[in-house]
Amino acid sequence: MTDIYLKVYNNLIKLTRNKSLYNTNKEDSFYDRMIIFFLHLSFLLKEYKNIESKDNLQKFFDYSVRQIELSIREIGYGDATINKKMKDYINLLFSIIDNINEWELKDYKYKKEILKNYIYDDNNHENYVDYFDKYREFLTKNSFNNLSKDIITL
Repeated sequence: MTDIYLKVYNNLIKLTRNKSLYNTNKEDSFYDRMIIFFLHLSFLLKEYKNIESKDNLQKFFDYSVRQIELSIREIGYGDATINKKMKDYINLLFSIIDNINEWELKDYKYKKEILKNYIYDDNNHENYVDYFDKYREFLTKNSFNNLSKDIITL
């Protein structure tokens, strides 16, 4: 099962690296990428929470958190900084999960406001709303195990 988690995680990373999500004049940073990754992860967890077993999703969540921690270590932060950053990132992730909980029931304007709270890009929020609407729809049409196959585009 760990192999499936790795493949799903790598597909989330591939989606996060989608260049069309970063068509802005602002500098791209690790934090910006983490936000986009957390949005992808949050939608995945939200869409599969009633379909997949809780144990399976919890293991995938734990796996993803470990991978994030490894990424932070690779940047070169020390143990104390890593613990603080992980706490901040996990709180941010839970905030995103909470805010997108009823995404499909919200209107366009509300969705845009949710994304404005996390993505600091004045010109691109409409594109983000459209993208994450399509991503959510993609998730509803595919199983969790199906996400372990290579994702080229949404």
